[in-house]
Amino acid sequence: MAAPVSYRESAFSAASDGRPAGWTVWSARAETAPRAYVDPMRYRTQPGSLAISGNSNLAEHGGWERRVEGVESGAWYRFAGYYRAEAVAAPSWQVVARLDWRDAGGRRVGMPDYVYRSATEGEWTKVWSEAQAPEKAASVVMQLFLSNAPQGTVWWSDLSLDQIPNPGPRTVSVASVNLRPAHTKSAEENVRLFIETIEQKVPAKTDVILLPEGITVVGNNKPYVEVAESIPGPTTRALGELARKRSAYIAAGIYEREGAAVYNTAVLIDRAGNVAGKYRKVYLPREEVEAGLTPGFDYPVFRTDFGTVGLMICYDVFFSDPARALALKGAEMILMPIWGGDETLAKARAIENKVFLIASGYDHPTYIMDPDGERLSVGQRPGAAVATVDLNKRYMEKWLGEMKARRPKEIRVDVK
Repeated sequence: MAAPVSYRESAFSAASDGRPAGWTVWSARAETAPRAYVDPMRYRTQPGSLAISGNSNLAEHGGWERRVEGVESGAWYRFAGYYRAEAVAAPSWQVVARLDWRDAGGRRVGMPDYVYRSATEGEWTKVWSEAQAPEKAASVVMQLFLSNAPQGTVWWSDLSLDQIPNPGPRTVSVASVNLRPAHTKSAEENVRLFIETIEQKVPAKTDVILLPEGITVVGNNKPYVEVAESIPGPTTRALGELARKRSAYIAAGIYEREGAAVYNTAVLIDRAGNVAGKYRKVYLPREEVEAGLTPGFDYPVFRTDFGTVGLMICYDVFFSDPARALALKGAEMILMPIWGGDETLAKARAIENKVFLIASGYDHPTYIMDPDGERLSVGQRPGAAVATVDLNKRYMEKWLGEMKARRPKEIRVDVK
């Protein structure tokens, strides 16, 4: 049996043809070819990097390729590398690394896997991702491309490709509560009813529990300002006690006061009962603006012990950018407290970003939706939608490949 693939290369030097050993230059047409060269002066750790220049050509597209033999069909591989770009307007789609799988005869098998995860480290950006070699794969072509950046240059350094153990399932048990209190007298009474419903309807050992939007105001006819509180505050303390008791994450929509501002906020409580984070609703409908609420200005994501979570609230679902921003920041699951909203658009948000979308609503259904837009569970009232999801499952499009990775590398957020 051949040894598992383990490729490392940091120092690049040009041979007599100007290319490092094992590397070739690719473009669809000669007239769109970039200028690809070894730059001995720009590098991250060891002298020499793989440079690609737009060469003053708007039609430029292409770059460096290297074929790695010994790939095992069905095995998992991790690619990592670093790039530095100058005069590239939109690196998100103009700078691309991908893995193009080949059979024993050199023909493409499956679909290329795009390297989409990234993190900035000083002047360099690290990119990495894991992918499974498709059936009949015997080799893989590592591709480093620059596209349509006539004045731009990108430098690649410190590249690696390693066979890794099959990551296996990464399962998370999720519950989304369906309850609409009515004729209550206070925010505290509302919170008590939601806690009682969790205790009665949500199974033990659930990892994530979602409550709807505005749990402190629904059914009690109180104005937003009257129920608004600080975070941490009485509601997060009550939810935190339950989260600690159940060793579960709990997310819920409440109203937050900070100085003169009152926000429609979703909080995330961790298993220890602490506030792990909060999201202030960015898209406020006219009715909330007229009631004196202040919008948020950020789409944060939160690292949990099972994966990366994002929060959206109600009216956000009418717009594409909240879910897109969360997905681009690494969200694998979006928790959405909602009053009422368009079900078709909610389904689109899951599909277009390939994320699990969890909704807890009043006039909107309560459900757990997978990245294909399929509802895995729907919660009746009073009750909860309950399902176990696998965050490591790959959702493949027959003709397009794995869109969780491909879409962020092709979306044109630079076009206004």
